[in-house]
Amino acid sequence: MKEQFDIKKFNRLALEFRHVITDIICRSGSGHVGGALSLVEIVITLYYRIMNIRPEEPLWEDRDRFVLSKGHAGPVAYTALAYLGYFPKEWLPTLNQDGTRLPSHMDQNQTPGIDMTTGSLGQGISCACGLALAAKMDKKKHNVFCIIGDGESNEGQVWEAALFAAHKKLDNLVVICDYNKLQIDGTTMDVLNLDPLPDKWKAFGWETFEMDGHNWEDIYDTINKAVAVKGKPAIIIAHTVKGKGCSILENKAESHNIKVGDEAAYKKYMDALEPAEIVLPY
Repeated sequence: MKEQFDIKKFNRLALEFRHVITDIICRSGSGHVGGALSLVEIVITLYYRIMNIRPEEPLWEDRDRFVLSKGHAGPVAYTALAYLGYFPKEWLPTLNQDGTRLPSHMDQNQTPGIDMTTGSLGQGISCACGLALAAKMDKKKHNVFCIIGDGESNEGQVWEAALFAAHKKLDNLVVICDYNKLQIDGTTMDVLNLDPLPDKWKAFGWETFEMDGHNWEDIYDTINKAVAVKGKPAIIIAHTVKGKGCSILENKAESHNIKVGDEAAYKKYMDALEPAEIVLPY
């Protein structure tokens, strides 16, 4: 399924997503809000405009696969899946609660529409390589999309996977790096500098692109260019803003994992979102 692009509708959808993501994380008492908010436009574009999927048939064999290697950003994927009808929106406020089917880090055995369990940083991209190689071996035409974090890119396993994918010429694999330049302990430059990040991926044998991770058309055009690459895997360095849309969290490392202990804290975060008459869908 693919939806006709209407910028007003998509801007509204992104705004709703940010309210839902912030709300359900605050309700749970804590969560990784910054890295979920930075991915809203990218995830919406993938699910609504790029990927071949069937929400009514989550395990459709020929669907495109999506792996959120930075699994702690699960609330953005959960929101997309609920809005598309993979499961009831009423599940959303149960995030990370007892008995939930929406754990803090994604679990394919718990949540309809999740293609790979993730959470241990570095492992998701390796799993995405396995999914892409399996598709090649089975002569399937679907693509595998994987989102990794820039902080996650400190993990050696990311670069082992990068070597593997290039060696196997996995041109059905598109990786997107959420390059918001912040991680749990500070800036990526201070913790473990990744620059020049595009050059590193090129040296590993990947076709490399960059994009504005909050510009609808740039996202759509760049992902389509990456999908069209033949003979090698493709990576997109997405320049994003951690905590995007929440004025007290934008570009702050402390947005990585917030603690919400009372109603006043909840109100503080919700009030910092872009003003709009948003009715939460549950």
